[in-house]
Amino acid sequence: MTKERIPRSISDEFCQKIQPQAKSIYIRDSQVKGLVLRVTPTGSKSWIFCYNAPCPKRKWRERKKGLGPFRDGRNDVAGLTVSAARREAERLKNEVRHKGADPVDDRRRQAQERAKEQAGRVLVKELFERWAVTDLINRKDQGAEARRMVLKDVLPFIGDLNIKDVRKGHVAEITDRLLQRGVNRMAKVVLSLTRQMFRFAVTRDLLESDPTALLSKKNIGGANVERDRVLDEDEIKELAKKLPTANMSETATLAVWIVLATCCRIGELLKARWDHVDLERKCWRIPAQNSKNNREHTVYLSSFAVCHFTKLKELTGVGEWCFPASRKSDCLCSKTVTKQITDRQRSEGLKNRSKQIGALKLSRGIWKPHDLRRTGATLMNALGVLPEVAERCLNHMEENKIKRIYQRYGYEAEMRQAWEKLGERLELLTKAAL
Repeated sequence: MTKERIPRSISDEFCQKIQPQAKSIYIRDSQVKGLVLRVTPTGSKSWIFCYNAPCPKRKWRERKKGLGPFRDGRNDVAGLTVSAARREAERLKNEVRHKGADPVDDRRRQAQERAKEQAGRVLVKELFERWAVTDLINRKDQGAEARRMVLKDVLPFIGDLNIKDVRKGHVAEITDRLLQRGVNRMAKVVLSLTRQMFRFAVTRDLLESDPTALLSKKNIGGANVERDRVLDEDEIKELAKKLPTANMSETATLAVWIVLATCCRIGELLKARWDHVDLERKCWRIPAQNSKNNREHTVYLSSFAVCHFTKLKELTGVGEWCFPASRKSDCLCSKTVTKQITDRQRSEGLKNRSKQIGALKLSRGIWKPHDLRRTGATLMNALGVLPEVAERCLNHMEENKIKRIYQRYGYEAEMRQAWEKLGERLELLTKAAL
């Protein structure tokens, strides 16, 4: 501090004339104790209020609170004149003296409260992005399908809401819209994804409770129905008659028979590359990254399956993929074949979709590609294949942990025989239909 003080009168002119020095200088005010003008080497001038605040450990501690820049009448810089700075210093002095306030602590506390309040303002769309990069990214498709559904059916309605403002009614309104569109299963999936996202927020202490907790899948589109559709032998004959006239792509038609003959999943088949298929050794290797349970699986091809793979190779064998997409650089999307089959079983056509209405509808009703997998396994059982062998052909994991650890026999010979029996039966049924 310098010994020089700001005079009571003509004080603004006095402050204007103060010249900067090599180091910052501090000039006390002669009227209000604790008010100081700071002048930096660059020439900037600002006000500081110095005071003693109560301290639990010590009786007092010295505090400094900035009041703002000095307002120089010669320019348009906003700030405080000497009289304005004195009034503000007197006000703070009264608060400290009579109310026990501490302006520095009060300001820090207010800033912390504002930061805490801001941290609590997490929007649903922000929560989704955090959940996506933490959890969804670890899923097999890196969360692509879940992201698509949430972006389409959830975020447009609640994305801009604070997560603490979301109620079960908001989520119910989303699922109701899906039910009105007739996509009951999708409504259940969207509820499940939304629930996972909000439970993620609860575990991260962003929410105290999950707003979807009182919503039940049973109340959305009815109770879950176990899928048990199996094509009987008459329907397989019927399918053999209808497929050639259904106007499906030739690769999609071949996919139907290969799925039925191998008991694989449609997605596993459409991701197949030609270097996975060995027609001479009659086997097809499904890599772990292509299977649902992340377990590599070898399918031993029957003569029936080899015949259809051979026809497929004549169509697509020059490329990398067994079922290439139109752009050739990737495989066909699993939904492509499913849509072709579904469109040909509708009672009414959809715009820009197949006009072959009802071309593949069978006598016992609607069927889906996954039903072919179930049908193949059922036929194996009917042909005398042991259930345990059929389960191996399906690449199902043994549920009994003890058996899974200690019983390591691979059943390779039995699986080969099971697939061959299935192929022979399919050959007989399809020829009888022609």
